[in-house]
Amino acid sequence: MVLVRFFPKEFSFFDVFDEHVGLAVEASQLFRELVERSAVDEIALARMQSIEHSADETTHMLIDQLNKTFITPFDREDIYSLAKELDDIVDTLTTIVNRMRVYRLAGPNKNLIEFSLVIDESIRAVASAVKGLRHMKNRKAITKCCVEVNTLENVGDSMRDKVLAELFETESNPINVIKWKEIYENAENVLDICEDVANVVESIVVKQA
Repeated sequence: MVLVRFFPKEFSFFDVFDEHVGLAVEASQLFRELVERSAVDEIALARMQSIEHSADETTHMLIDQLNKTFITPFDREDIYSLAKELDDIVDTLTTIVNRMRVYRLAGPNKNLIEFSLVIDESIRAVASAVKGLRHMKNRKAITKCCVEVNTLENVGDSMRDKVLAELFETESNPINVIKWKEIYENAENVLDICEDVANVVESIVVKQA
């Protein structure tokens, strides 16, 4: 009876992490859609904020359960880090969409579209890596996804430097420079956070070896 109290049968950390990365993928898909049509109205922003709210609730659920559970599938600090970093992905995407709305950025931007594609690819690799933790025997597949995320983060670094150089060279309006600089840096930050998730996953895999 005591064990049931510490480790309720109805709760699965793996199931909730699967849900968490599913929300990150959903946010990425919406981000791509909004960037490609460059239209962020109140309805679109509300959709993204709804995903963010669900991600926040999922994070709180994981942390709350972590405080109640005696036996966990892997280290407690890794569970906490994974939950926080996944939440940060959705938070940062929401921040970008909100800034697009506030700044009233007009017209599709080829650089941000390219960023959205790389972000989507990275988040999908993150999702595959996190879901792979349920089947630890397939370590090579998990590691492959993590390597892909790391590679895409390097791509993001190069993209950021390129687009900022282009922005400073071609944009004469200092206000627009400030707006787009923030957008691009936040976009690259999403890829940094994805890499942080991949690093946590790799740490879990090593510890479980």
